[in-house]
Amino acid sequence: MSHSILFFDDYSEGAHPNILEALHRTNLQQTRGYGHDAFTHEAAELIRAKMNQREASIHFVSTGTQANMISIASMLRPYESVIAVEEGHIAVHETGAIEATGHKVHTVPSLHGKIRPEAIEALLLEHNDEHMVRPRLVYISQATELGTIYQKKELEAIYQTCRNNNLYLFIDGARMGSAMTSKEADLDLEEIAKHCDFFYIGGTKNGALLGEALVIIHPDLKKNFRYHMKQRGALMAKTRIISIGFIELFKGDLYFENARHANAMAEKLATGIQTQGYSLAHPAVTNQIFPILPKQLILQLEKKYGFYRWPTIVAPEDTMIRLVTSWSTREDMVDAFLDDISSFNKW
Repeated sequence: MSHSILFFDDYSEGAHPNILEALHRTNLQQTRGYGHDAFTHEAAELIRAKMNQREASIHFVSTGTQANMISIASMLRPYESVIAVEEGHIAVHETGAIEATGHKVHTVPSLHGKIRPEAIEALLLEHNDEHMVRPRLVYISQATELGTIYQKKELEAIYQTCRNNNLYLFIDGARMGSAMTSKEADLDLEEIAKHCDFFYIGGTKNGALLGEALVIIHPDLKKNFRYHMKQRGALMAKTRIISIGFIELFKGDLYFENARHANAMAEKLATGIQTQGYSLAHPAVTNQIFPILPKQLILQLEKKYGFYRWPTIVAPEDTMIRLVTSWSTREDMVDAFLDDISSFNKW
């Protein structure tokens, strides 16, 4: 089915024009490969400065799944496992990539997509001898798969739980820009870097052509990481393609401008949907919203708009859908969607 407007995701477009212009401008400059180039050095320095973490180790990879797989596998011994919420990306939408590296993913119930310290501790109690895999790492997403965010006190509590139990904390930051620019946010890059061992900053879902920036904070995890990258096919000869994008995103405020715009468009969608009498399954604080709509309305909307029906049982006549806005979602797209809901309500 063809759609005139897409709310499937935040990577339906190519890249922000500034990035395309920078790639064109630098195209014929010769550099060394595999991340030993001036562009990759500059991008890493910009990110270190934003975090105020001069000793952080920065690496660039092509996709979020690759970022999760390489990072998590590098932190674990063969008999160790990772803890995630039931909705966690590594548990649901990565085709068993973590398990394919030989590591079990334990899932625990969430609260609107967020893990809780008591859930971590309960799982640890169940794994108490050498006949079971040993949980060693906690995985969370910021923003979560349900569009919610961790606030500072929540992240502090999770990180303290990890430290108390000799666990690493890894943060999937595919939509970190949206999380940091949420109206509910009280965490910036500097605070995030203080409260985890390893995380990544997503570019693909915030205006980059492709790519994610891995950030290693814990000193024990930095050594020989490039070997892990090479073995998993992530050490790119043309790393510059990714790092030039991150230079454009972080040399000014573009990374945050992109995310703020996506959030603003999602907020307008959420407000308009609720004004017309429909509810949201989860708090709408970033660029993903989850309305609960009548199935007949969804059928009408699907003729024009692209979005996902979410696999959650709501009610016989209602279904939850996911709408995602991006750095380039136009206000007229949002207005058209809301107008079509209004027209349905007048039938």
